[in-house]
Amino acid sequence: MNVTDALISRFTCRAFKPEPLKKKMILDILEAATRAPSWANTQPWEIFVAGGKVLENIREAFIKNFHKDVPRAPENPVPEKWPPDLKKRSEELRAERLKILGLKGNDPAALRANFEQNARFFRAPAVIYLCLDRSLTPWSMFDLGLLAQSIMLEAREYGLDSAPAVMLVAYPEIIRAELGIPENLSIVFGIALGHADSQSPLNKYRTPRRPLREVIRFQGF
Repeated sequence: MNVTDALISRFTCRAFKPEPLKKKMILDILEAATRAPSWANTQPWEIFVAGGKVLENIREAFIKNFHKDVPRAPENPVPEKWPPDLKKRSEELRAERLKILGLKGNDPAALRANFEQNARFFRAPAVIYLCLDRSLTPWSMFDLGLLAQSIMLEAREYGLDSAPAVMLVAYPEIIRAELGIPENLSIVFGIALGHADSQSPLNKYRTPRRPLREVIRFQGF
């Protein structure tokens, strides 16, 4: 698979098959992905991979917190509000998902049941957690983003799909305890990994992209 095909075929998978992944495959993906660039070759990332019983323990604890309405507490702040155009795109995405699932925005029980799939990590058989030393700045966070994209693109080479999601790190104390992540590391991000369930209606939808004329400003060409 070439890079363009990987970029186009990558999507946020929201329903995975339960089929487990081999450790060797994940290692091969990460070996290639860690060729990602970083500031002065600092390679600031620390990677923890959960699967099998360990991941099930994390998943079950997340679901319990979800049902108890425990507030989410990711270790990196989330936006308190979005600029209007960004908020509009997010709302359009939510509306499309509800439409695909046949749900209505005024049905709280159905909406909550649907959101529970996030707490279940979309039933993915593996989750990759990306961490940084707490002393680092947003510049190193940018390096982590480069790594995350590299992981998701390399996963396509192996026929795997992925879901980068803040919900995967919503309760970091659970992850830290289960994976033995030291306190000096911030649990920044999670990437669910596995084979997409092609029968799920959520996996049939592809989000649109802004036209380039809205995004790019050329000068001197």
